[in-house]
Amino acid sequence: MSAESATPAILFTLSAEEARILGCLVEKEITLPDYYPMTLNALVTACNQTTNRDPIVRYDERTVLRALESMKSHGYVFEVTIVGGRAQKYRHNLKGKLPGLERPHLALLCMLLLRGPQTGGELRQRTERLQAFPDMASVESTLAELIGYNEGPLVQCIPAGPGQRVAQFMHLLSGEVAGATAATLSAPASPVEESSEADWRAKMEAEITLLKAQVSRLQTLIGAVK
Repeated sequence: MSAESATPAILFTLSAEEARILGCLVEKEITLPDYYPMTLNALVTACNQTTNRDPIVRYDERTVLRALESMKSHGYVFEVTIVGGRAQKYRHNLKGKLPGLERPHLALLCMLLLRGPQTGGELRQRTERLQAFPDMASVESTLAELIGYNEGPLVQCIPAGPGQRVAQFMHLLSGEVAGATAATLSAPASPVEESSEADWRAKMEAEITLLKAQVSRLQTLIGAVK
């Protein structure tokens, strides 16, 4: 792989507002296709939802519009004019910016954009309306593909640590993650992760596989720069 092709795909890092907007656009495209693309007013409402969002925010139209203008200038969002429509609408261009992403990848990225770091079990539960993953293996396989994305990792695995017995995952569309925050590490395990020792071992093996994907990607990048 050449140094040029090894350049990470995420050259423009999303702000918190932009990440929330992108997540909302992906979510509504899948769950409410009849109302997509979205008007500015609909986007403000989606961003400020109190369900399936973390943290809860209170964006006004000016905040959302400013973020949309920034995302438009970098090709993450397109403005759409509907014949006969009175309001401008917006749609995301995530698949155009990141070729090769399929619905399972988009579902996981969407939930990470909307709710921040989560475990594999939480992601499987929370993406049910977006994509039905038949088992944890399918979630872990898709996460590994996002970690090993050809043009640069899109997701990072935060290893288990004190107070957090199961690994969490975080998107990298807002930049590199140096490590988990104290709040992340001290978060109680989800009931989904309460399992037998055999299940725990299986989860740890899956975590090791994902970490190996990260290491392999870093080795490729280092080799390309030399």
